[in-house]
Amino acid sequence: MTTVAVLGMGLLGRGFAENLLSKGHTVRVWNRSAGKCAPLVEAGAVAAETPAEAVRGADRVHLVLAADSAVDSVIGALRPALAKDTFIVDHSTNLPLGVASRFVRLRADGIRYVHAPVFMGPSNSRDATGLMLLSGPAEDEAALRPILETMTGKLLYLGAEPDKAAKIKITGNGLLIMLTAAMGDLFRMGKASGVSPDEILALFDQFSPTASGMGRRALAAADSPASFAMSMARKDVGLMLETAGRETLTLLPAIAAAMDQAIAQGDGDSDFTTLATR
Repeated sequence: MTTVAVLGMGLLGRGFAENLLSKGHTVRVWNRSAGKCAPLVEAGAVAAETPAEAVRGADRVHLVLAADSAVDSVIGALRPALAKDTFIVDHSTNLPLGVASRFVRLRADGIRYVHAPVFMGPSNSRDATGLMLLSGPAEDEAALRPILETMTGKLLYLGAEPDKAAKIKITGNGLLIMLTAAMGDLFRMGKASGVSPDEILALFDQFSPTASGMGRRALAAADSPASFAMSMARKDVGLMLETAGRETLTLLPAIAAAMDQAIAQGDGDSDFTTLATR
């Protein structure tokens, strides 16, 4: 088996380390707050005092950190001990521009940095389920796929553009956050009108438009007759706002304002989904 360094012992990093230990790898762990490494040491990992100590002699390095500044800081600290041609696989959710510039900078110095963010929770990282994204040179994808596939349920390669995975990752997170905010508005509207969250969820068990379906409808709307005109949809949003009363809403007021602008600019008869493409 191989020696693997995992830097960053948040819930996701800890899950990765536990998974690697279960497969018989020698796992070195590091975290800025050293106490977070203790449960992994009990499970058989070796705690390192510094990033350099963690990666010295490692066959590969996994970063699971909170922010771009932390990624840059940790890479700077580990570089003196990093063996030639050792991959640094960065699972952190990062700014695409930061990933692109980091890739160019490190590759110029001969460091094999790739970005592989994930859609998974702690249990997924522990059980090797969920989805992992990867972008970068095709030869790196070929070398890493057999390794990374043991850490996830599905590995999706997005091509050679080094920051494409970062772009897709924040897109996916955006959907999660906006859907949650939308459900919050609906729950508050239900609270104001006497409809319970369970009743709202029961509706969506039967009536459940998908994000991809609505996106495709919006892209096709310019070439198709309107099936739900903007002006009529705006009327319904008004009903929603009135029903919610004094409840604090997150998305619906902004949607109402965007619809008012579209109607003022002559799009009242357009399908409401053109809000996504204006």
